[in-house]
Amino acid sequence: MDRSILVKKYYEEKRFVDSDIQSFNNFIEHGMQEVVEENKEAEPAIIPHNIEKFKIRFGRISVGKPEITEADGSKRAIYPMEARLRKITYYAPIYLEVSTYINDVQRENFVADVGKMPIMLKSKFCNLYEKNREDLIKHGEDPTDPGGYFIINGTERSIVNMEDLAANNFMVERDGGEISGRFFAAKGSYKIPHNFERKKDGLYYITFTRVKAMPIVMVVKALGLIKDEEIMRAVSEDKNYDEVVLNLFEFVDIKTQDDALDYVAKHVGIAQIREIRIDRTKEILDKYLFPNLGMDAKSRLAKARNLCKMLKRFIDISSGIIPADDKDHYMNKRIRQSGELLVDLFRVNFKILVGDVLYNFQRIIKRGKLPSVRVIIRDKLLTSRMYSAMATGEWAGGRQGVSQRLDRSNFIAMISHLQRVVSPLSSSQENFEARALHCTHLGRLCPIETPEGTNIGLRKNLSMLCSISQVTDENAVMEKIKGLNLKEAL
Repeated sequence: MDRSILVKKYYEEKRFVDSDIQSFNNFIEHGMQEVVEENKEAEPAIIPHNIEKFKIRFGRISVGKPEITEADGSKRAIYPMEARLRKITYYAPIYLEVSTYINDVQRENFVADVGKMPIMLKSKFCNLYEKNREDLIKHGEDPTDPGGYFIINGTERSIVNMEDLAANNFMVERDGGEISGRFFAAKGSYKIPHNFERKKDGLYYITFTRVKAMPIVMVVKALGLIKDEEIMRAVSEDKNYDEVVLNLFEFVDIKTQDDALDYVAKHVGIAQIREIRIDRTKEILDKYLFPNLGMDAKSRLAKARNLCKMLKRFIDISSGIIPADDKDHYMNKRIRQSGELLVDLFRVNFKILVGDVLYNFQRIIKRGKLPSVRVIIRDKLLTSRMYSAMATGEWAGGRQGVSQRLDRSNFIAMISHLQRVVSPLSSSQENFEARALHCTHLGRLCPIETPEGTNIGLRKNLSMLCSISQVTDENAVMEKIKGLNLKEAL
């Protein structure tokens, strides 16, 4: 059988960088709006004396097509080749709906130009999108160029794929005789590590944010599962979990949810009267314990049941019933593409923009005036910060080298650079297991293309026929599961 026919057919429909382009499209169409939803309302701390309440609301965000404003003020569409030759950035304007409310009555409603977004070549928002061969040649482009990179100040730059441990995935590892569990709970701007351990006293503990080494049974009781029988059932219907009985017996005196919350509060070090202690503990549990499951009182029981299932898995691995997790297995990893990385960058900078709007508003209020929000939005703030990160590669969170100058030595070097996957691990440390070829790399990562020297195994490349699925909406998945007549486990 001639396999070249299949490969040829595959590349008639797909490109090497299709997954990256889809990721960028997803960021523009959904990711930016999600960031705005996280910060949709802002209330200034200083308002005029005759006003009770003042709110600024942010609504729909959208991105136009790449354009350039000439010296005479005229605007027109720009194509990548002109951006390269004139040493300018290939960007498009960002439009945001802004409305202000005085005492819940709308004062103004307008669409503001809040900045410029660099546009990935051949994405939906690029002027080359769906152009045929003749049109591409007419605009000075190579018709075989796959796109998937940006033009910043005339320089072609690509965002390198980052390999990371999967979020919201409970992993239990065995290091010698020690067993430890880790869970990274991610939701929006939150990414909170949860650590599980079993101490010599036979009790199981969880650590997250301000809560250090808290007995798991106490956290479960504080979340609303009070009865010992309920906790045992939530761990397992099987009665053979004697270690859970030992943990329950240790805290048999705690009979109510408030007592459990008070116990947690005292160990965290909240030193106020009982009612305030309990309220503050509830807030900590809602916000910082498994925020991916929800951040309100309704999600507490779901958190308690998930914690019990994690405890069961931890005990099973400790007892040798099931094997420990392998963090180098690609099932436990995710590749963060340009869209996800740009969401991180946009989230940080949008918050700075909102803070700047509030600061300027309050500064003018102090002078005794009530300004229009339209005139205090600085569009250059968001633009300059996005450019700076993409031009230098210094990203939100202190990571470096996320954006790199595209290697144009030859066509294959360019394709290789666009397919690159980088591990966040330090190249100066050994990390032998992370550098080794894993059997789950087959079909996903190239087993040959990796540099020699300190970066060996940490800098990898996607396989030629590899395509990466995009982040799916969890709610849509849950609706489909419910449609299969599956019921939620109690």
